[in-house]
Amino acid sequence: MSFRDILLAFCAPLLLGFGFVIAKPAMQQFPPFLLMGLRFTIAALILIWWFPIPRGLLKNLFIVSFIGGTLTYGLVYMGLNSVDASSSTLLIQTEVPFGVIIAYFLFKEKPGIKNIVGIVIAFLGLFVLLGAPNLQGKLIGVLLLLSGAFTWSLGMVMAKPIVKKIGGFAVTAWVCLFSGPMLLLGSFIFDGNTINYFLSANFHGWLIVAYLSLIMQPLAYGTWYHVIGRNPIHKVLPVMLLLPLTGLSTAIFLLGEEPTKQVFLGGAIILLGIGVILLSKPQTK
Repeated sequence: MSFRDILLAFCAPLLLGFGFVIAKPAMQQFPPFLLMGLRFTIAALILIWWFPIPRGLLKNLFIVSFIGGTLTYGLVYMGLNSVDASSSTLLIQTEVPFGVIIAYFLFKEKPGIKNIVGIVIAFLGLFVLLGAPNLQGKLIGVLLLLSGAFTWSLGMVMAKPIVKKIGGFAVTAWVCLFSGPMLLLGSFIFDGNTINYFLSANFHGWLIVAYLSLIMQPLAYGTWYHVIGRNPIHKVLPVMLLLPLTGLSTAIFLLGEEPTKQVFLGGAIILLGIGVILLSKPQTK
């Protein structure tokens, strides 16, 4: 990657890691579906006017939006609602080994020995992390986070050919436009009392909504899709290793969380496995 693309790629883990953690206290005022619905809808209302209708790609964009947007963030933020932010940040790093597996089935990219070893190491770390005391009794939350990591990986792989045609920021705009209303509908169905949440939210809650929708969503995903469209995925993904560092730091210093040694050990093993995957070159048939 060029130096410029590396700098742009850094925006994603830095903005996402910070936003992922500060979203947890916001969910005391906005339920997960409502918070994500506001995030995507507000971002769409700002971005969509700048890009023409991508005729012939709307169906594919809708599918990517549902899988990589609505389904992913519904699962991830419902999981975050019951699991501490530091462990959640580490759990979603399984998106990298999931991505290797998905690429094999969708694009017939045959993983080499290093890839397989990396996947095994990453999941061993996951088992260590799942045994941490702060995750006991939170199996449903953990499963929701892992499911969200899987659907995010699937959405990213499916989005790459679309990005090449219309660009990263255009994909971000249309994904937000499709995902936002679906998430708001999910909030109306599962949460209810939407107006009451609006009226009872305080300034800090709305400030977090503003960050998620006006800064994090457009910049993080716009630049991320842009870089993915210009570079091989296996060269871009290593940058996401910064996300746990951003997320853990934010959780510790802003939320006052105190992760156990087992969390750090499991997280380190996961990152080791991910590093093995990313340092190996994919083999294609």
